[in-house]
Amino acid sequence: MITIHPHPAEKIHHQIDRNRLLGEFKRLLPLASILTEAEALRPYECDGLSVYHCLPWLVLLPETVDQIQQIMRICHSQGVPVVARGGGTGLAGGALPLDNGVLLVLSKLNKILEVDPDNRQARVQPGVRNIAVSEAARPYGLFYAPDPSSQIACTLGGNVAENSGGVHCLKYGLTTHNVLEAKIVTMDGELVTLGGGGLDSPGLDLLALMIGSEGLLGIAVEITVKLLPLPEETQVLLAAFDDVEKAGRAVAGIIEAGLLPAGLEMMDHAIIQATEDFIGAGYPREAEAILIAEFDGMREQVEEDLANSACLLKACGAYQLAIANTPESRQKAWAGRKAAFPAAGRISPDYYCMDGTIPRRFLAATLKKIAKLSEDYGLAVANVFHAGDGNLHPLILYDAGKPGELDRAEQLGGAILGHCVAVGGTITGEHGVGIEKLNQMCLQFSASELMQFQALKRAFDPQGLLNPGKAIPSLHRCAEWGAMHVHQGNLRFPDIERF
Repeated sequence: MITIHPHPAEKIHHQIDRNRLLGEFKRLLPLASILTEAEALRPYECDGLSVYHCLPWLVLLPETVDQIQQIMRICHSQGVPVVARGGGTGLAGGALPLDNGVLLVLSKLNKILEVDPDNRQARVQPGVRNIAVSEAARPYGLFYAPDPSSQIACTLGGNVAENSGGVHCLKYGLTTHNVLEAKIVTMDGELVTLGGGGLDSPGLDLLALMIGSEGLLGIAVEITVKLLPLPEETQVLLAAFDDVEKAGRAVAGIIEAGLLPAGLEMMDHAIIQATEDFIGAGYPREAEAILIAEFDGMREQVEEDLANSACLLKACGAYQLAIANTPESRQKAWAGRKAAFPAAGRISPDYYCMDGTIPRRFLAATLKKIAKLSEDYGLAVANVFHAGDGNLHPLILYDAGKPGELDRAEQLGGAILGHCVAVGGTITGEHGVGIEKLNQMCLQFSASELMQFQALKRAFDPQGLLNPGKAIPSLHRCAEWGAMHVHQGNLRFPDIERF
């Protein structure tokens, strides 16, 4: 693993009196909620991007919003950086702690405060697990739509920070489309309510700004989410292909035809094999790729969409079709997809999960490009992703025990993200930027755009104490990396393949 420290231009240089700070926190929190010893700090040294780690300087586990406000006031007055952490399942290093700041862990704020079936809403604390919301809403015939693969462990606060999606985001949208209101604690300890109980609220849409801001602008302490009625009918269609590019073209064909699956996922041969060995979902082992398409809604509409999709998929080259029309068979079909990431551990000592997004029309060409890059860098890539919205999750397989392989994996990941930008896509679809994609931010955005991001950050956090060194690179960093060449305030992109 690699120990990470903030970039020199982004690190807080303020000298902090640690003993004085601890004294203030001990008057505020129980001793069990203040972690200072290395053994207790070690579990918090990284998030889901475990290749990067840093032992926290101090970990606090508050239990109330008032405690969080007071912690933030203390840190603000003494110039102490703060990183907020939820379930620790993030895959971009967004919750990587600092060696000179406080790691604020929100896991104890884990109550579902209210389920309001009449208004189809639920009010929850940030430490509530994603899947728990749908479990609480189910008795009322409702559910919460965003469902990341880590939903049994990831929390709503982290989902808000990263604007998480999931397999059903194609039809139901990301977190930003399913949150109505959020109460936020700012760096100076102020409690602010953004949004409202309706579909729109007066004033600037600061709620949309906060969702996906990766903990740079404020800390969500209470979230009101939208609940949806459980669909009358749900069926899953599984299609097998003997060529991965045929599957890619089939995805574009489904969307072109005006069909809107609740979810449309793709898995290639390597991940099919690993998943079957791990969970036995019943996928055809010989397939080069499979598509999983779920349709839900009124029974007549679902049956019509299934029939149209089956015809289209066969025309695109699917050699086998299967329908899962019972709860048990649907659960089994999705279980394999949900288990794809852990299953990859069966075929490689380590893997690096990417998160680029492309226009769907470039899906087949991009899969071909990834295969070529895989060959060039000498590292295998297994593909599993949200095909319907073009959100790629190539898993780069490597062995951290072999000198140079981690560096090559990162270089290959950067090349894939560079291709995503070249075809009009973006460097992240749902995992965020964190520390992982700071350099690629320099590739995607111009100097003036990055300066606007930094100005927005300063408006909420003038001292730059909230999650410093994440998500928004400094222009100095971009110039060092070489993606931008600074000349009289202007930056020029390097030559990259354009489509």
